[in-house]
Amino acid sequence: MKSEIETLSPTRVKLTVEVAFEELQSNLDAAYRKVASQIRIPGFRPGKVPARIVDQRVGRGVVLEEAVNEAIPQFYGQAVEAADVRVLSQPEIEVTNFADGELLTFTAEVDVRPAIELPELANIPVTVDDAEVKDAEVDEQLKNLADRFGTLTTVERPVEAGDFVSIDLVLSADGAPIDDGTATGLSYEVGTNTLIDGLDSALLGLSAGESAEFDTLLAGPMAGKNGRAAVTVKSVRTKQLPAIDDTFAQEASEFDTLDELRADLRTRLERIKRLEQGMQARDNLLEALLAQVEVPLPERTVEAEIEARNAALDEQLAANGLDLAAYLNSQDESLEDHEAHVKVDIERDMRSQFVLDAVAAKEELGIEEAELSEYIVRRANRAGVSPDEYAQQLVRNGTVSMAVADVLRGKALAHVLEQAAVTDASGRAVDLKRLEQDAAAARG
Repeated sequence: MKSEIETLSPTRVKLTVEVAFEELQSNLDAAYRKVASQIRIPGFRPGKVPARIVDQRVGRGVVLEEAVNEAIPQFYGQAVEAADVRVLSQPEIEVTNFADGELLTFTAEVDVRPAIELPELANIPVTVDDAEVKDAEVDEQLKNLADRFGTLTTVERPVEAGDFVSIDLVLSADGAPIDDGTATGLSYEVGTNTLIDGLDSALLGLSAGESAEFDTLLAGPMAGKNGRAAVTVKSVRTKQLPAIDDTFAQEASEFDTLDELRADLRTRLERIKRLEQGMQARDNLLEALLAQVEVPLPERTVEAEIEARNAALDEQLAANGLDLAAYLNSQDESLEDHEAHVKVDIERDMRSQFVLDAVAAKEELGIEEAELSEYIVRRANRAGVSPDEYAQQLVRNGTVSMAVADVLRGKALAHVLEQAAVTDASGRAVDLKRLEQDAAAARG
């Protein structure tokens, strides 16, 4: 076999492969056996029909076609290995020459990983937000805590924003009641706008025992129909918050004084902000790295990924009784904007993967079995399954190599982050070791 490679673009190559007819002998033998097993000739057992009889009955051309179809993937793989390229897509194969006893020539165009020239990886500047906690933030935490200890008291007045109401609700579409569209004794906080469109405005000013009707937007299978809702107020209550003092601190925490509680809340907020600094550092470092690297993208691979992602979304929506139009309407997004966002996300993800793979290769990084196990445990927890079940899913879906690649890319980013010059918005150096300690404390 002889092969040549032609670079069509930074992300696409054309392989031209020539195979002498003699090299196809094993493929021809296999083709004869396969065709022979599919025909029935009196006097011969299945699969034992001589080649000359096969030629007479089905024609040698059928056998040659079968042999070539089997041979091309084999010799294509050898050509890829010889060219030392990492392919990204299925090849577009074209047989340019073949006849009985003659040279087989075919071409294969395929997307490949681009060559990436990385910058100096040490001391890449990265800026994150300050981790200082303001008094107002501690006050907000105290207010939220007090809200959890508030008590509801019935009031005899019209509904105001912030009130808690008990309501009966009935929904209809095009004048017909909606199945499962009736709720009785529903508790709702007015002003949160978390139930159905138009409800909060309709409730304001109503007193217990009063009702109102209003138009509302419907989603899901009812999207596009004329929605109508009827609401009846059963009761109106307001929340009374406790005084924020030493007594409250004793009731709401293990501390004896409000000052001690405030100090604890400040410490917790500082830890959270340092964890956020760590996530910011990773994200901002990746953005800084991408800004310094030219990463050409393979158009056909991007298009294939867009199609795959759209198909997955359609399948997910169909499983929930929705279609793309209803989904876009619920997101207040046009089809053009949606398609643009999908493409931008895919292109950024692909650039990130190429760059981090290049870092891993340059730094000769590898992963340990324990690192893959930790990855599986984290993903299993997110998916709500056992680690064993998640690992089996990877094997069944043939995505073990993708999991390994994810782990290696995360390790590559962490490797560069260790060398980065991380400062906060005030110009102070950020101690990444302390961020790791905080993350470990949060996990454990």
